[in-house]
Amino acid sequence: MHQPFSCDSPPPNCLHGCFSSSSFPGDVTSSDPPQGPTPTVTSATLRRNFAQTTASTIFPETHFSDANSLPSLQESFSHFIQAYPNYTDSYRIDRIRSDQYFHLGLTHYTCLDYIGIGLYSYSQLLNYDPSTYQISSSLSESPFFSVSPKIGNLKEKLLHDGGQETEFEYSMKRRIMGFLKISEEDYSMVFTANRTSAFRLVAESYPFSKRKLLTVYDYESEAVDEINRVSEKRGAKVAAAEFSWPGLRICSSKLRKIVTAGKSGSNKKKKKGIFVFPLHSRVTGSRYPYLWMSVAQENGWHVMIDACGLGPKDMDSFGLSIYNPDFMVCSFYKVFGENPSGFGCLFVKKSTIQILEYSTGSGMVNLVPTDDPISLHGLEINRTQTKSEDVESFSSGIEYRGLDHVGSLGLVATANRSRCLINWLVSALYKLKHSTTSRLVKIYGPKVNFNRGPAIAFNLFDHKGERIEPFIVQKLAEWSNISLGKGFLKKILFEEEYEGVKDRVLEKRKNEQGISVLTAALGFLANFEDVYKLWIFLARFLDSGFVETESVRCGVHVFEHNSREVV
Repeated sequence: MHQPFSCDSPPPNCLHGCFSSSSFPGDVTSSDPPQGPTPTVTSATLRRNFAQTTASTIFPETHFSDANSLPSLQESFSHFIQAYPNYTDSYRIDRIRSDQYFHLGLTHYTCLDYIGIGLYSYSQLLNYDPSTYQISSSLSESPFFSVSPKIGNLKEKLLHDGGQETEFEYSMKRRIMGFLKISEEDYSMVFTANRTSAFRLVAESYPFSKRKLLTVYDYESEAVDEINRVSEKRGAKVAAAEFSWPGLRICSSKLRKIVTAGKSGSNKKKKKGIFVFPLHSRVTGSRYPYLWMSVAQENGWHVMIDACGLGPKDMDSFGLSIYNPDFMVCSFYKVFGENPSGFGCLFVKKSTIQILEYSTGSGMVNLVPTDDPISLHGLEINRTQTKSEDVESFSSGIEYRGLDHVGSLGLVATANRSRCLINWLVSALYKLKHSTTSRLVKIYGPKVNFNRGPAIAFNLFDHKGERIEPFIVQKLAEWSNISLGKGFLKKILFEEEYEGVKDRVLEKRKNEQGISVLTAALGFLANFEDVYKLWIFLARFLDSGFVETESVRCGVHVFEHNSREVV
């Protein structure tokens, strides 16, 4: 087995693969000491080697038309390790999963319906004996803190940052900002109910009169719909990027035209509006060039970063001090455990606060620690006397094991792990075919790609080429203890050469055309067994009678729907 990195600080690497030396098969490094200068592997070479290794190692020249013919977990893992030997450098994540998130093994449940960052590990929620522990509803009866909504003025709260927060909230805020590498000197922060609330708070406070809102999302989002609605109501001109079929890449020429158009001369210093940029798609896994932030800033936009879909260590390579966005939103949701479900965080650059308008509304929250001493003990959040004053303090007893676990892992190991898992899944799914020319799975967005994010958007098609309703697949997956998400791809541009397939691909929802898809997303705790389990489940749809038989057995209603063809 490969050994983990020998130091706490991994070699500096760019999120987009700018390595000084490669960590993948086909690189130019060896186990011998280097003789002379270390060769540099270019980003293009690294990507090409990665794609070639994946294609030549993951069931090469093979396709599966029968679920019973799929290789075993052990055989598949052997191929996987052959393709990605450095995956074993992340074995510490497996140890953390078995020790601190043991409920995943006990329930045999595979969670592939979100990308999120946890605050606390599951083992903190209860005093337990792993040999006798059983999953129960007791978690919802004794939450360790609750989320309390409050009405307030965002600008006032930001200007008096920290003046009214409890010690519990202060400790929570400092830990989160430290984890995300956000300077308290440069940014103020408020807790919000969720991502949507954070977007709405910005829209309600920003001076949109005669300004624009420009968003870059290839999928339907409640948060984006909300910021569009409120901004337009307050006088903003709303615009959005488009994504070209079939690869769903940003239509760069059109986006650049919107970003660079506008002010000149004496009006050039007046900001054009807000440019909302998500770094990558939480649905398709497409990563977007960070250059867009610089282009927007150079052309007079306030930049708002949506960091809710970032992986656990992505902020290490983001370069916050380089781009200095005016707003940033992240969320801690679906923290392992039942209660609370999570909350959002809105960061505003202190130099930007002054341009906001005073607006009172909802969306901000207080984090209220429980007074239940049993829960406090189980969480290792203990009331302790401070030396300086005779008051009760939460700060010294709070543990954030979820963040601590992620923080203890290297950027290279965590990024490499998710990269290997998601690309193996993409490659393996494309091996499932009804015939040599008819695939079971259609993947939207990037395919095998070194830079793709840890999420895929896909649909299943039967042997006639008709789409199997995503709702049915999702419900049958639940019966197999697999959580899948659903999404709606939109803002898709069909160039002239693809205009003929447009009507066969798109469907209409809420007066907008798009594509309903299933989504699978990998959190930092995901392992090979999770993606293998999804693969063998989806392979069962190769059987033409599987949907009808399983739907009856599981009580899933198969309803009539407009068929979409595989294109």
